[in-house]
Amino acid sequence: MLKYFLPLLSLFSIAIFASDKVEIYANSLSSQNNIVKVSGGVTVVYKDYFLTAKEAIYNKNIGDLELIDNIRVNFKENYRILGNYAKLNIQKKEKLFKPFYMLDSSSNVWMSGIEGSAKDKDIKIKTGVISGCDQINPLWKMEFSSSDYNADSKWINLYNTTLYIYDIPILYAPYFGYSLDTQRRTGLLVPTLGVSGNEGFYYQQPIYIAPQDSWDMELKPQIRTMRGYGIYSTLRFVDTQTSGGTFKSGYFKENRSYIEEEQLINSSHYGFNFKYQNADLLNQWIDADYKSQTGLYMDINYMNDVDYINLATNDNLETNTATKVPSKINLFYNIDTNYLATYFKYYQDLTKKSNKDTLQKVPTFHYHHYLNSLLDRYILYNIDIKSTNIERIINKKVIQTDIDIPLTFRKSLFDELVNISYKSNFYGQHSRFSGVEEDNLDKFNEYNNGYFIRNYHTFSASTELTKNFDDFIHVISLSSKYILGGEEKRTGYYLDQKEFCANPQNINAKACEFYTITDIDEVLEFDFQQYLYNLSGEEILYHRLAQRISYTKDKNQYGELENEVNYKISTYLSLYNNMFFNFDKNRFSKVSNQLSLDFDVLHLRLSHLYENSFIKDDSEQYTSYITSNAKYIYNEHYSYNFRYDYDLEMDITKSREIGFLYKKRCWNFGLKYVEYNRPKLTSDEISSVYDKYIYLTVILKPIMSSDSESAYGINIPDKW
Repeated sequence: MLKYFLPLLSLFSIAIFASDKVEIYANSLSSQNNIVKVSGGVTVVYKDYFLTAKEAIYNKNIGDLELIDNIRVNFKENYRILGNYAKLNIQKKEKLFKPFYMLDSSSNVWMSGIEGSAKDKDIKIKTGVISGCDQINPLWKMEFSSSDYNADSKWINLYNTTLYIYDIPILYAPYFGYSLDTQRRTGLLVPTLGVSGNEGFYYQQPIYIAPQDSWDMELKPQIRTMRGYGIYSTLRFVDTQTSGGTFKSGYFKENRSYIEEEQLINSSHYGFNFKYQNADLLNQWIDADYKSQTGLYMDINYMNDVDYINLATNDNLETNTATKVPSKINLFYNIDTNYLATYFKYYQDLTKKSNKDTLQKVPTFHYHHYLNSLLDRYILYNIDIKSTNIERIINKKVIQTDIDIPLTFRKSLFDELVNISYKSNFYGQHSRFSGVEEDNLDKFNEYNNGYFIRNYHTFSASTELTKNFDDFIHVISLSSKYILGGEEKRTGYYLDQKEFCANPQNINAKACEFYTITDIDEVLEFDFQQYLYNLSGEEILYHRLAQRISYTKDKNQYGELENEVNYKISTYLSLYNNMFFNFDKNRFSKVSNQLSLDFDVLHLRLSHLYENSFIKDDSEQYTSYITSNAKYIYNEHYSYNFRYDYDLEMDITKSREIGFLYKKRCWNFGLKYVEYNRPKLTSDEISSVYDKYIYLTVILKPIMSSDSESAYGINIPDKW
């Protein structure tokens, strides 16, 4: 036996191939029959691996390197492996660890097992545990019978998996796979579960498909055991560096028993949304390099009823339901002096069984000549022309063309202390009608083709003053405007409906739906604005007063007085108020208030909106609405939230929510109670349903993102 004893440090290298060299450092070394034994501070360096152990044995005949006791393995500082015994075959690139422990540094996920083996970048583990929490008494963990992990893709597969919260088993799955990084991969996403009194058990299983970097897709099949089943999908794509879009679609089939019980008008709900944006359309289309701006924007929507939106998710607070769903296509060409565009706007009215009588703007042609100057910039002008085809299947339709040409003379006086201007506006509109009113044939003459031409004048004067004080800066802006009507001419529809449609009480009348002309009164407008800034330039106070005085006969002399204030009372407290006072009615027509409180631990918003249209026969004459929300952050772990929306005029609660969220490094747990008034389409037109839910949120980090949706919801029936 030949032994080598080095007093301080021993070093030798093992050359397997020309590029594969292993360096071993140790305090003592001995060798016999091609078997090398080292001990005392053993360190092994191989490519990107750095290993330490108490003892090591290397068999030159078969290429096995055995590490014994207190083993540490570091790979590119990304993950660490611990164990008491390890066997490495450098030539075959095989590794064996007993027991096995691995920590991924980037995600803080650790894994332990009875045994772990690796070849190249693939690691296999037998009977183990995985968690993102502390190793001692973790908040959550997953126990599995076997697992495999790829160090390059950072994708891990677990088999026969049981989820534990502390030591309580919560969920079993025969298979569970996820990624330890954010790279896009095809696979299953976190499911959503729920229980409803009238819809039964709810289960949605998202499937993510990412075959290429240029597009991906998410499929969301769902089942509601007492209501029906369906699927929603989202396709995202990028076709060039300056263009891309999304396509969303969905379908849900109702059970016959649910249709009869809820008196639904439709047995299935379906729809789609397509969005596309191209910021350099012309250059891509003809393969050119023009300096002009061209673009295409599309937002196309369709659904057969509002339940298509309601069924897209189990959390109704995440859905926004409007009475009219617009679809838009905008195409434009823009240069320094001119702007050309075409707009298509289509509305789907969800409050109606049929959309035949809904007005659509398909298309609108728009030309705009940008502001230009004459006579050494003393005279400014621009040109704006729009022609809109207002279409529908039944009843009257029209093509309306508007032209607006303002001509402005401006001058500064007293060393730019006062600015004055005179503007002459030429405006015209032409309407050409077609179609027949199905329910009003005897009034066809009310829709005669015609035009409206007007010229009016505007005189303006303004000034702005700034003064610095010791603690703040005060800015005052004063402006006045005198508007004087000029000549005008009307023919056809504009002459026939002048008296009737000019009356605000008839604004919603059928005969006035194409009448967009407002009278130009002889008025004097005053506008006062003031600002207070601290020495750091932060706004403390914004205050605005606006008053309109009319000199037109048979008109109210005083228009509504507007008072707007935004006051930052302190660093944490601010108040916003906007009021309109009607002198003729001696009442406020609109009052809006919002109080905001923002501390580090408390955020509060309280707002109220009141409106009075003063139209007696209007069902929506009055609006009185309260919205409020609050969030309290108790500490780094606990936060509480509250929301309450109430319609004072209708005397109903629109929504209510209270809940809490508990955050830890490795998991979030939340619970909230929600009430929500959602619309639905029944045989009696549109109605609403008042839903009550309890939502449970469990986020296991890092395998689930912190902004994941609520995973479990329970619907509370009105009667148990």
